[in-house]
Amino acid sequence: MIRSMTAFARQSTQFEWGSTVWEVRSVNHRYLEPSFKLPDTVRQLENNLRDALRNTLNRGKVECSLRIQAEGSISSTRLSIDDELLTQLVATSEHVQQQLRESAPINPLQLLQWPGVMTEARTDDEVICTDALSVFTTTLQQLLSSREREGAALKLFIEQRLESITRITNDIRHQMPIILKAQQQKLIDRVAQFAVELDKERLEQEIVMLAQKADVDEELDRLEAHIAEVSRVLIKGGPCGRRLDFLMQELNREANTLSSKSIVSDTTQAAVELKVLIEQMREQIQNIE
Repeated sequence: MIRSMTAFARQSTQFEWGSTVWEVRSVNHRYLEPSFKLPDTVRQLENNLRDALRNTLNRGKVECSLRIQAEGSISSTRLSIDDELLTQLVATSEHVQQQLRESAPINPLQLLQWPGVMTEARTDDEVICTDALSVFTTTLQQLLSSREREGAALKLFIEQRLESITRITNDIRHQMPIILKAQQQKLIDRVAQFAVELDKERLEQEIVMLAQKADVDEELDRLEAHIAEVSRVLIKGGPCGRRLDFLMQELNREANTLSSKSIVSDTTQAAVELKVLIEQMREQIQNIE
């Protein structure tokens, strides 16, 4: 499976204690470079998040941000009482009353106002961390699916260009004998035009030199070999962006050599078309993982 490095995923999930919103976006990069924007309550999750990314992705600059919204409605607020502390306060108050010989009743509201007796129940941070990590895993799978969909489109784009390159290469191979024969005849006609009698052996040497200079069979063979290798890599899939980028450099090298050996405008134009197609592929391959 070919994967792009450009993708975006967003996952919003509601829990009893509140909600989480994960946003993960990735762009092309030479290596895997993650960054995180996390609330302080889940800051300890960063190592786990990095491990999850390393186990799922290979390359790309990945930005991960998390927003946590705790429930703030009155109906969701839960109050708790420290019974042990309250018992101690009651006992202490009764002891004070006995010492003062006062019979005034103990005021419950005053006891509840004592620091630490009544607290607002809060969700355990560990619960929030567990839920946030679970949602991140789901969000990461969404990101992966997005990268695979775009990767499939990139693969199709590259395959279409490979077909065009193959067609151009076959045309050049088919036309080369005709081009060489025409150039040989042109040389003979030019010699005849000047009514100069040349040594037949010398003329044959010039024809051989012309044929050697224009011989591009080796370049065409390497082009076909590189095309076959690109097709094989695309079929194999996986993290192959660097391999494909190297093959684009090799394809471009052969196209340049083909252009430098051109002796007619047709092969020059064909070489230019090859370089345009190779550059189009190279630009898209920059986004492949």
